[in-house]
Amino acid sequence: MITLGDVAIMGGGCYGTFYLRQLEAARAKHAVQYRHLLIVDRDPGCAAAAHLHAQTCTQVASDWGEFLDQWLDPTARDRAGLADTIVPTPLMPHLLAQWLERRARWRWPERDVSLVPVEPALGTPYDRLHADGVRYVSFADWLCPTHCVEPLLCPAIKAPRTWEMGDAVAAWTAERARERPTAGPALFTCRHAVYGVGMYPVRSAFDAFDAFMPVADTDIGGDLVIGSVSACHGAIALLRVGPAHAAVPA
Repeated sequence: MITLGDVAIMGGGCYGTFYLRQLEAARAKHAVQYRHLLIVDRDPGCAAAAHLHAQTCTQVASDWGEFLDQWLDPTARDRAGLADTIVPTPLMPHLLAQWLERRARWRWPERDVSLVPVEPALGTPYDRLHADGVRYVSFADWLCPTHCVEPLLCPAIKAPRTWEMGDAVAAWTAERARERPTAGPALFTCRHAVYGVGMYPVRSAFDAFDAFMPVADTDIGGDLVIGSVSACHGAIALLRVGPAHAAVPA
């Protein structure tokens, strides 16, 4: 049995409803146990709301960013407790990159802090820079099966999966670090946990910020590579903290 803390499903639409029902089925079969299951959707009448029957399930009517700012408050969290996790949905934005940007603005209020366009290509079969500055990448140049758990034998090509997106992003980050101070990659890696549901630990958000601080705290600042990835696909963002502003002589 898998033991989790709180589990936040981001979105209460068709994907979130599917994940909710799968996790509740897994809990009923004693395949997983969790402290609380949260459906995060700003629409109180979202599709998943009709399936919140267990006492362990709650809907949080909130914007995703506002929810994460409260839920991932480093001053109020017990990092030694059970592992809280996030269940992402395929259509959500790069939420943890946005959270890290807000944390950086709070930590370095006198610096220029921004998510900058990820210009250098990663080199995967699908590799596109979106208008929002995020680079979307994939090793698949085929249509993947719905709810694929990315097994070692790829169900689309009926051959072994010889790639791992996290390794590709790590190698790409090492190249960036040769050009300018760069931390990371901070990888939010969605892995299949149970009954077709993938998730990643929220602890990785705090670890990412902690790893960035030694680079960003320097006078020249630096970058943090942030990847929301699975084995095959990913969204890559680049968080930049600018140099410390020199004091103006009186």
